[in-house]
Amino acid sequence: MRDVWEERARELVRGAMIAKGITYSELAQLMTSGGTPETDQNLRNKISRGSFTAAFLLQVSEAMGLDVEFVERKGRSA
Repeated sequence: MRDVWEERARELVRGAMIAKGITYSELAQLMTSGGTPETDQNLRNKISRGSFTAAFLLQVSEAMGLDVEFVERKGRSA
Protein backbone atom coordinates (compact mmCIF):
# COMPACT_ATOMS: atom_id res chain seq x y z
CA MET A 1 0.00 0.00 0.00
CA ARG A 2 1.31 3.42 -0.96
CA ASP A 3 2.28 5.67 1.92
CA VAL A 4 -0.25 8.50 2.35
CA TRP A 5 2.48 11.17 2.30
CA GLU A 6 4.07 9.79 -0.85
CA GLU A 7 0.63 9.75 -2.48
CA ARG A 8 0.07 13.39 -1.54
CA ALA A 9 3.49 14.33 -2.92
CA ARG A 10 2.78 12.50 -6.18
CA GLU A 11 -0.63 14.17 -6.51
CA LEU A 12 0.88 17.59 -5.82
CA VAL A 13 3.37 17.32 -8.67
CA ARG A 14 1.00 15.58 -11.10
CA GLY A 15 -1.72 18.13 -10.37
CA ALA A 16 0.67 20.98 -11.13
CA MET A 17 1.78 19.30 -14.36
CA ILE A 18 -1.82 18.81 -15.46
CA ALA A 19 -2.80 22.37 -14.55
CA LYS A 20 0.13 23.74 -16.56
CA GLY A 21 -0.38 21.26 -19.42
CA ILE A 22 3.19 19.95 -19.06
CA THR A 23 4.11 16.40 -20.09
CA TYR A 24 6.93 14.35 -18.58
CA SER A 25 8.96 14.92 -21.72
CA GLU A 26 8.44 18.68 -21.56
CA LEU A 27 9.29 18.75 -17.86
CA ALA A 28 12.49 16.80 -18.55
CA GLN A 29 13.46 19.38 -21.19
CA LEU A 30 12.64 22.28 -18.86
CA MET A 31 14.64 20.78 -16.00
CA THR A 32 17.60 19.92 -18.23
CA SER A 33 17.70 23.42 -19.73
CA GLY A 34 17.58 24.79 -16.18
CA GLY A 35 20.66 22.82 -15.15
CA THR A 36 19.05 19.71 -13.65
CA PRO A 37 19.47 16.92 -16.22
CA GLU A 38 16.50 14.53 -16.17
CA THR A 39 14.95 12.09 -18.62
CA ASP A 40 11.21 11.71 -18.99
CA GLN A 41 11.42 8.08 -17.81
CA ASN A 42 13.43 9.08 -14.74
CA LEU A 43 10.81 11.73 -13.92
CA ARG A 44 7.98 9.23 -14.39
CA ASN A 45 9.66 6.87 -11.94
CA LYS A 46 10.44 9.51 -9.30
CA ILE A 47 7.03 11.15 -9.45
CA SER A 48 5.19 7.82 -9.57
CA ARG A 49 6.93 6.72 -6.36
CA GLY A 50 6.25 10.05 -4.66
CA SER A 51 9.30 9.48 -2.46
CA PHE A 52 11.40 12.34 -3.81
CA THR A 53 13.29 14.95 -1.82
CA ALA A 54 12.17 18.47 -1.02
CA ALA A 55 15.05 19.65 -3.22
CA PHE A 56 13.58 17.72 -6.16
CA LEU A 57 10.17 19.28 -5.50
CA LEU A 58 11.76 22.74 -5.61
CA GLN A 59 13.59 21.88 -8.84
CA VAL A 60 10.35 20.72 -10.44
CA SER A 61 8.47 23.82 -9.32
CA GLU A 62 11.25 26.08 -10.62
CA ALA A 63 11.21 24.32 -14.00
CA MET A 64 7.43 24.78 -14.24
CA GLY A 65 7.63 28.44 -13.24
CA LEU A 66 5.81 27.88 -9.96
CA ASP A 67 6.51 28.96 -6.39
CA VAL A 68 6.24 26.65 -3.39
CA GLU A 69 4.81 28.34 -0.33
CA PHE A 70 3.23 27.37 2.94
CA VAL A 71 -0.35 28.56 3.36
CA GLU A 72 -2.36 28.43 6.58
CA ARG A 73 -5.25 25.99 6.31
CA LYS A 74 -8.68 27.46 6.84
CA GLY A 75 -10.21 26.39 10.13
CA ARG A 76 -7.05 24.67 11.39
CA SER A 77 -3.94 25.82 13.15
CA ALA A 78 -0.87 24.10 14.53
